[in-house]
Amino acid sequence: MSSTPPPGPGPVPPQAPVAAEFESDGCWVVQARGDLDSDTVDPLFIAMWQAAASHDVVVLDATAVTFADSSFLSLLIQVHQQTRLRIAAPGTALRRLLSTAGIDHLVERYGTLEEALAAPR
Repeated sequence: MSSTPPPGPGPVPPQAPVAAEFESDGCWVVQARGDLDSDTVDPLFIAMWQAAASHDVVVLDATAVTFADSSFLSLLIQVHQQTRLRIAAPGTALRRLLSTAGIDHLVERYGTLEEALAAPR
């Protein structure tokens, strides 16, 4: 009787890009996390589009976003065209992406989620 060793740790699956969704102060909040690129952005795309279809104000909590590429940028532009989009706590990389694309003046950005939720409608 031979024994087979248990499988070793395999590759770590990436975290889901949508950490949570909830309503707060009349806004729909989508908390994103991780690297957001063409390989990972689809679940976030679905969450943001569903939110935009049914809420006047959508807040993207970007506190835990570690990377974003043009596919994520495209998503932000599309959602901005559908509803009032607020981005809470964008990190340096995300702020740089918005600035490089020339849309930093189009989207509402706030330092914290609390500030984004408290902003006038």
